[in-house]
Amino acid sequence: MSTDLARLSVNQMTVRQLSLPELADACHALGIGRVGLWREPVRAYGLTATARLVRDAGLTVTTLCRGGFLTALAPDARARALADNRRAIEEAAALGTDTLVLVSGGLPPGTRDLRAARERVADALDALAPCAEEHGVRLAVEPLHPMYAADRCVVSTLGQALDLAERFPARQVGVAVDTYHVWWDDQAPAQIARAGAAGRIHAFQLADWTTPLPAGVLDGRGQLGDGAIDLRAWKERVDAAGYTGPIEVELFNERLWARDGREVLAETAERFVRHVVG
Repeated sequence: MSTDLARLSVNQMTVRQLSLPELADACHALGIGRVGLWREPVRAYGLTATARLVRDAGLTVTTLCRGGFLTALAPDARARALADNRRAIEEAAALGTDTLVLVSGGLPPGTRDLRAARERVADALDALAPCAEEHGVRLAVEPLHPMYAADRCVVSTLGQALDLAERFPARQVGVAVDTYHVWWDDQAPAQIARAGAAGRIHAFQLADWTTPLPAGVLDGRGQLGDGAIDLRAWKERVDAAGYTGPIEVELFNERLWARDGREVLAETAERFVRHVVG
């Protein structure tokens, strides 16, 4: 493997047009040794079959996406969410990854209390953290851009994510730093230092911010180097905080998905070298 690609992990969503076997083969051909996986395609292929595939391909699974959605008010809905997250923890352990990324969930219908919703996330973490530690899995709370606060994620900043994580030991709960979601926040560099000092940076993900934003915004993550984010500077901040782990490229982008997946993967590796580590 090229030393320039040693820390690169390609999140499965970046090239979702590739099947799991195609992804494993393409990574091998390019000398990429790490992947981040998503629960839905893993379940479709089969958990045991996926674990065998990545192991036989010599791939390390850096994260499993995603758990979370922990803000429901109704007791039966909360019970279902906790049960689903316990399954996600077990899936992560079976795949050999030590990190499950959590997206907290948005405001329940008819409510407007962000603080109360975040407290329900904390309550859920209290129930899930011991289970995660038992399975050798860390929970990584991922803040999403504030535009998602209403419907997807009431945790919008690294500071808010750390306020939740710090209620628990770092071996149980930390944060996921995703440039797409935090690049705008002038407090984020200080929060990265705070997270690093406590060993709570459990995942680091890259995507660029491009404009104009597409409808719905979810698929607006630009290819590395195509947007407004100084990706190399963010890597340097995270490195300075003591993080030495994988750097995962996670792109949601309809234009990339419409292209040949192997071509996109090769381009992503080249952009990673040019805009992040080069």
